[in-house]
Amino acid sequence: MEKIKLMSHLVAGYPTDELSFTAAKALVDGGADILEIQLPFSDPSADGPAIQSACTEVLQRGYRTSEGLAFIKKLHENFPQTKIYLMSYASLVYTPGVDDFCKRASEAGVTGMIIPDLPFDCDEGLTSSCKKYGMDNIPVASPSMAPERLAKLSEAGFRYIYASLRTGITGTETKIDKSILEFLKQVGKGGSKVYGGFGISNGEQSKALASSVEGVIAGSVFVRLIGANRADKDALYKAVRDKAKELSDL
Repeated sequence: MEKIKLMSHLVAGYPTDELSFTAAKALVDGGADILEIQLPFSDPSADGPAIQSACTEVLQRGYRTSEGLAFIKKLHENFPQTKIYLMSYASLVYTPGVDDFCKRASEAGVTGMIIPDLPFDCDEGLTSSCKKYGMDNIPVASPSMAPERLAKLSEAGFRYIYASLRTGITGTETKIDKSILEFLKQVGKGGSKVYGGFGISNGEQSKALASSVEGVIAGSVFVRLIGANRADKDALYKAVRDKAKELSDL
């Protein structure tokens, strides 16, 4: 069976450390090629209600960045064949120092950084620090970007670009239409490989995107499944694994 690459989003520590690991195993077993691990954050700019609620719950336990990096290291040790990208917001990266944060992330097994509120051309040294430690900075492209700025990003030489398939926040379903496919074409015009996400929740969307992206990104759909099945570890594993298979099998 043909497959499309799947980047699956998890909030570190949600709803518990044990269940978060169970979900990660389910994603890998279901065919996810990349685990995008979000460090819980109190004031997100791009996350919809499901991810915001998950972050809030984890933070109420007093969860710290060091715990998130330890979780990532555990995933890397258990699933060494699976890429791990770290998703966070600028203040968590900037506060300890961008270079120091990137060093710690790399040592934990991270190979890509997704920091939506650090613009590609004003990134506080993120791109250079990522290169220093063998990682990719993966900037975010949005349909709301001016054509000139989108062209500048596409020609900036990034190996990967995260294409947000619509403006606003994550979580609500996105209809894949001609305008989205044209946007993806513009994002990849300079040769970068493009990941497409925001509102991806079913296999039909994956199929519609397959010829236009390097891989699809899904997040809120998994966070909702994890929350709905948190009382039953086996049910959580099965629900997350089966959804990953649905999204990655063509």
